[in-house]
Amino acid sequence: MDKTELSKIFRDKKYLLNMGSGKLSKMYKVDREVIIEAKSLTRRSVKLPNILILDIETAPLRAYVWSRWKQNVYLEQTISEWFMLTWSAKWLFNSKVISNRLTGEEVLREDDSRIVKHLWQLLDQADIVIAHNGDFFDIPKINSRFILNGLPPTSPYQTIDTKKVSAKQFGFSSNKLDALAGYFGFEPKFDTDFKLWSKCMQGDEDSLKYMEFYNKHDVELLEEVYLKLRPWIKGHPNLGLYMELDIPVCQNCGSTKLTPIDHHYYTQTGKYRTVRCECGAIGRERVTSLDKETRKVLTVGLAT
Repeated sequence: MDKTELSKIFRDKKYLLNMGSGKLSKMYKVDREVIIEAKSLTRRSVKLPNILILDIETAPLRAYVWSRWKQNVYLEQTISEWFMLTWSAKWLFNSKVISNRLTGEEVLREDDSRIVKHLWQLLDQADIVIAHNGDFFDIPKINSRFILNGLPPTSPYQTIDTKKVSAKQFGFSSNKLDALAGYFGFEPKFDTDFKLWSKCMQGDEDSLKYMEFYNKHDVELLEEVYLKLRPWIKGHPNLGLYMELDIPVCQNCGSTKLTPIDHHYYTQTGKYRTVRCECGAIGRERVTSLDKETRKVLTVGLAT
């Protein structure tokens, strides 16, 4: 198989462009250099969205309290506010996990400015951000640290919260990341308890290194969970809009391998033919114009 044949495969399955060249060389049994050349050839004509898998770990608040149950902790009872301890991220299908953590000295100063600025630079490149409980926790927390560290808003991106997807689409007993990993047969999260956070707050370097290690594994696990859930995500950001192609692609994964199915999707005002992607996702066709010369048939997701 030469680079031209591989390039055609990559155009049909554009998500392969983000996979490691070493892994692809084993998959297609060709030299790594051929994979690199085929990727380069394909990327000249294909634009892919930057999809970032993200997770953060934060320090706890410290406060004076009189009881362990139903406490209203007033502002003047607060000893110190939370801040970011570590963050980890990876681009979808890329084998490299990017991460950063505070040093023990930075923890004692409660100064996360260095790692927050690094995270800002990464998020500023993202088109889509995937985080578990991200819409409620990770993204608001990150934005809080951005503004408190004097940073402006990043370039706009869309979010996918895998916890919200799970809660909306399924009836699992738990929607926690570790629970979903267990249901799907993936490797579980690493063990931790509050002692880890306590030692991190004391500036213990070994504990901070383990926190980063734990955080990185969560990101790798989150990628697996996201890919398992992806065909089920209604309202997934339409990858076809980012790729700027004239042919229909799967709105969830970007593949052009779409098969019409003998079923239509109905709204209050229209009837649409539906297609199934090789990833399993179902979409409906949409005609962009009534003018025959400019008409395009694209694929969009079903309503949420």
